[in-house]
Amino acid sequence: MRIAIGADHAGYPAKEPVKELLEAAGHEVVDLGAHTYDALDDYPDFAKVVAEYVAAENADRGVVLCGSGVGASVASNKVRGIRASVCHDTYSAHQGVEHDDMNILCMGVRIIGEELVKEIVDAFVSAEFSGEERHVRRMQKVFDMEANF
Repeated sequence: MRIAIGADHAGYPAKEPVKELLEAAGHEVVDLGAHTYDALDDYPDFAKVVAEYVAAENADRGVVLCGSGVGASVASNKVRGIRASVCHDTYSAHQGVEHDDMNILCMGVRIIGEELVKEIVDAFVSAEFSGEERHVRRMQKVFDMEANF
């Protein structure tokens, strides 16, 4: 799987460990920044570039790391075709993909520790959309909403 990753200054400390985990599992990782620590950078810049990359189908999924995960999720979801969510537990990370076809995982590095970040990322990339009729029906409603805005 090809996975785009981005992080602002708050998420920056977890970016390399997440990249290493994903690469060790055989995934191709596209690092879209930050490439150096900058305490004054802004999460929307990294959420936008990851979301656009995923929406353009240059990557199968994305991971955006910031302080709380909330800003990354809000910004990512402004890009058409993106279904991003904050997940701070493994259940939401895999269930978000299985039921809701989530394509960007957002996490708050100030909220959870590095080991839990790794477990959540693993749950996210290991999951697949179920394709069950009820989930397809629900996703179609989401797509219809997006098409009208």
